[in-house]
Amino acid sequence: MIVRMMLALLVLTGLPAQAATVAALASPGGVLGVTLAIDADGRASYAVTRGGVAVITPSRLGFLFADAPKFERNLVAGPPVTRRSDTTWEQPWGESRFVRDRFTEMRVRLTEKAAPGAGFAARFIDVVFRLHDDGIGFRYEFPAQPGLQQVAIADELTEFNFASAGTAWWIPAGEWNRYEYLYNRTPLAEVGRAHTPVTIRTAAGLHVALHEAALVDYASMWLQHVEGLRFKAVLSPSWEGAKVRRNVPFATPWRALVIAPTAGGLVESNLFLNLNEPNRLGDVSWVKPFKYVGVWWQMHLDTATWESGPRHGATTANVRRHIDFAAGNGFRGVLVEGWNKGWEGNWFGNGESFSFTEPYPDFDLPGLAAHARAKGVHLVGHHETSGNAGHYEQQLGAALDLYARHDIDAVKTGYVADAGQAKVRGADGAIHYAWHDGQAMVQHHLKVVTEAAKRHIMVNPHEPIKD
Repeated sequence: MIVRMMLALLVLTGLPAQAATVAALASPGGVLGVTLAIDADGRASYAVTRGGVAVITPSRLGFLFADAPKFERNLVAGPPVTRRSDTTWEQPWGESRFVRDRFTEMRVRLTEKAAPGAGFAARFIDVVFRLHDDGIGFRYEFPAQPGLQQVAIADELTEFNFASAGTAWWIPAGEWNRYEYLYNRTPLAEVGRAHTPVTIRTAAGLHVALHEAALVDYASMWLQHVEGLRFKAVLSPSWEGAKVRRNVPFATPWRALVIAPTAGGLVESNLFLNLNEPNRLGDVSWVKPFKYVGVWWQMHLDTATWESGPRHGATTANVRRHIDFAAGNGFRGVLVEGWNKGWEGNWFGNGESFSFTEPYPDFDLPGLAAHARAKGVHLVGHHETSGNAGHYEQQLGAALDLYARHDIDAVKTGYVADAGQAKVRGADGAIHYAWHDGQAMVQHHLKVVTEAAKRHIMVNPHEPIKD
């Protein structure tokens, strides 16, 4: 039976004659199929079908490293290890309270036939495919092995070769304005370099959303058009040669495709949620989504200022007025921007002058927190960093402790800076310029969420990394 299924998938995916299928798997209901093949040069590729029709034609797998030969040729595949799972888990909030996680999984070890060069041992990497009936995820896992304690990834060689032309909805990656672009609608072949998710509708009406999941301690994935309908993964840059540095063992994020016959099927899919790891924070019942008003739009209209002065917006009197309005009109929260010292001058893309514990003299934090509490309203804190994550992290604990003492249970964070101009502190203790979605900023955002959660403080991030 397995042999017949592999032969069928070989025909359907159109694998080149010189590529031999070494493993194949179908989703629980047989809707989707994946094959893994090795060609005559020992290159690995995968392909995906839906209902027997190719969706992704043979696409490369592998890595480029900053300090070692690439992992891409002279590979052999071990026997596939498969399993099935069908569980249901509960969300603390969201569109659906209960989410079914039903999938088949296949793990295949790719091993180099020989050492790739002098001073290097032959390496091995596991490729893990997880198939749901509405989509597929795959990732690389670096197991513990002799001679490989750390990897310095220069880029992935992961490809996505689409079988059919179609229409794509996408925004550009690697540009100055982070994720803040209107979506382009173009033929798939005219996509340039895009952030994910990229949404595609083929001429036959099939809908595909290409994204990633479990983005933890790794650089975000961009999608680069190569030629025709062939795309490759490009990792968000770093200030050094390696875009990702990780100690072994570790797993990469999932590269994920939701595949549905209708646009509604993309919305209804829980693939990305299911591919993420379970909650590690424990009880999160203290998280309460809510509506808020705030002192911030006045500044954008230039009727008030963030910095202290005659037009300062975050004054005690103005915030009290907003608290009273919120209490009388059913709003739980009042967001206050510009309450803290450091907004003078060129704060955009700077951030070194911000204090996250010192209010301006005309902002009575303890008094306003008490007034809000008496009115049944919650203040929403604000930490604008101007993209200077390194400076923010030095004050993070003290800043969150200040909010916790005054019963402020939510904070809006901000990272206003041009793309590539965020600032992070490296292992050398120095500040380096970084991209908003590089590995260092992925680490930073998770640190902020984790530290805030210790104090039961919710985080509403602006200029963030994609979900």
